[in-house]
Amino acid sequence: MTQPQKKTRREMLEEFVAAKPNDAFARYGLAMDCANAGDSEDADLHFKTLIEAHPEYIAAYFQYGQFLARAERTDEARSTLTAGIATARRAGDDHARSELEAALAELG
Repeated sequence: MTQPQKKTRREMLEEFVAAKPNDAFARYGLAMDCANAGDSEDADLHFKTLIEAHPEYIAAYFQYGQFLARAERTDEARSTLTAGIATARRAGDDHARSELEAALAELG
């Protein structure tokens, strides 16, 4: 008798997102997993979906901005980080705001 194959982290995240598409943390995890695996198309999709559905999810702006910068999509990275700075400012999250500002400054 064969053992069932163990699911990958990505497969588990995809199932969770399919079951609960509005769960911000699961969508963020899936976007990060895709980005780290080099799946740029899916990472892009999940980051955009996350920010559209949860514009208050500050960490998404930072990670998506970093992802865009690595992909040499500098204008999009700048725009994403700027939006994140405004979101962090509205939320009163000075730590996140300063990290976003530093990432923006690195873009030049």
